[in-house]
Amino acid sequence: MSDNNSEDPYINDPDPSRLIHGLRDTGYDVYTAAADIIDNSIAAGANNINVRLELRTDGRKFVCFGDDGHGMDQDGLRNAMRYGADVRENLASLGKFGLGLKTASSSVCLKYSIISKKSPSSELNKLTWDLDYVEEVNQWKMLDEPLSDEDTEIFDELCGEVGTLVVWSKCDRLLSKAYDEPGGAKEQNAMNYRANKLIDHCALIFHKYLNPSDPDHRTVKININDTDVKHWNPFYPEKSEQMLPEKLTKLPIQLEDGSIHHADVKAWILPHSKDMTKEENKEFAKLSNRGQGFYIHREGRIIHYGGYMGLWRSDDPHWSLFRIEFDFDHKLDEAFSVDVKKSRILLDPGLEEGLKELLSDAYREADNRYRRKQKKAVSGGITHDDANKTIGDTSNTTTANVDSVNPEDGTATISNNRGSGIKILTPIENNVELDKLYVKPINQMPDGTNSLWEPFLTSASDENHSTGVYLNENHDFYTKIYSQANSRASIEGLDLLLWAIAAAEHRNTDRELKYIWEDIREEVSSNLRKLLRDVEIPNNQSSSDE
Repeated sequence: MSDNNSEDPYINDPDPSRLIHGLRDTGYDVYTAAADIIDNSIAAGANNINVRLELRTDGRKFVCFGDDGHGMDQDGLRNAMRYGADVRENLASLGKFGLGLKTASSSVCLKYSIISKKSPSSELNKLTWDLDYVEEVNQWKMLDEPLSDEDTEIFDELCGEVGTLVVWSKCDRLLSKAYDEPGGAKEQNAMNYRANKLIDHCALIFHKYLNPSDPDHRTVKININDTDVKHWNPFYPEKSEQMLPEKLTKLPIQLEDGSIHHADVKAWILPHSKDMTKEENKEFAKLSNRGQGFYIHREGRIIHYGGYMGLWRSDDPHWSLFRIEFDFDHKLDEAFSVDVKKSRILLDPGLEEGLKELLSDAYREADNRYRRKQKKAVSGGITHDDANKTIGDTSNTTTANVDSVNPEDGTATISNNRGSGIKILTPIENNVELDKLYVKPINQMPDGTNSLWEPFLTSASDENHSTGVYLNENHDFYTKIYSQANSRASIEGLDLLLWAIAAAEHRNTDRELKYIWEDIREEVSSNLRKLLRDVEIPNNQSSSDE
């Protein structure tokens, strides 16, 4: 290695071996590293990007990224492999510092190659960085490896006639541990897990590019281990509400040179879990504490998600319905201090205050909607939907097993704590609407009494019956207490309590105990009427939700 100091004492080249290994630890994980490679494919105009994670029987692991983008000749390939590559002609491209390809790749593997060509008639070009080789010769020296038949075969499969193939080998950091049986079933399961998590990661990070309906970004197809990645829009616009007026969604930001550029900001409140099916929440909303907060996009590509960037706490479930869409272009890179991994930004203190003021109303409303606070009239607006959904979604509650029912004479055969084949007399309903399946308010109780509640057997069809509870709309507890509940959560709590008592009755009744349970219902209901005798019936004004 030549000593540059003999020519100019102020030139102080870094040690190749130490630096190239040190750049492995710039904060990437497998998923952010893979996304950085995909950035380059999108920047190269690719329409199709294919990713393969492969585990060989001997335990060797490979990751291949193939695209049908513009491709590179030998000079372009050499520049792409240079640490600190030349600035791209298109400053709006997803690549930024000329480091991502190298630092992302080396964060996962010790050896990586690029194979590329610009036209169908061109020769394939290949260059390789091998960190072990750099350490051996202690020079910034790549490998000029010959193309193998396998290289050509993989290029044809993942790229086609033109494009670029990136191959990670010597993948010492692809998995989080070493396995006793390299290439065995446990290691293969770990590889499958990595692939599935990468699919989820790309579905979010590139959701605007994967969505054919997005008007502002061209559509790109990404395939990982033969699975097409479907976009996941974290704002679920089909059922969410955007809270900012249109005129406030353009946020002016002044740069140091005095020029003003705009970032786009939208404040989304997602539907409450009670207003969705389990499938809708799992597939579209994915509500969670970690999911609340900012989703920062640079040129349409997410570079940060989750948390409130220091504006508010990020660990309180009361704001888990709130997500902020924030999008800026490359002209604001310096304003937001975009890092090499394009995985975080920094907010100026002045911008923090502006965003906090802009978003505060939506932030508070998200809390209200999570707590199910609402104004309602005494004469109506009491909904039991939440309790019905909760009971339907909770599969491990303890109830009687219903063997058979006879709706005509109101008899049923059940198995419960009293034994099997217990015959009871109880109201039976078939084909009940889902919002009244388990908790159902009625004007007159079937047993002819003025009890607050009464159990019945219910089904959405004409079989598979389970416990339901009637609520007496004319009982003072319903007219005076239910009507004053200041949140849907309070109503749900009352519903669940009475349903649980009804379920306990079905679970512990027989012909002899039937009358004891009836006496308990009547005595409790009578005492409640007496206790509430002097409580005023509310007027029809809306009650406060504070």
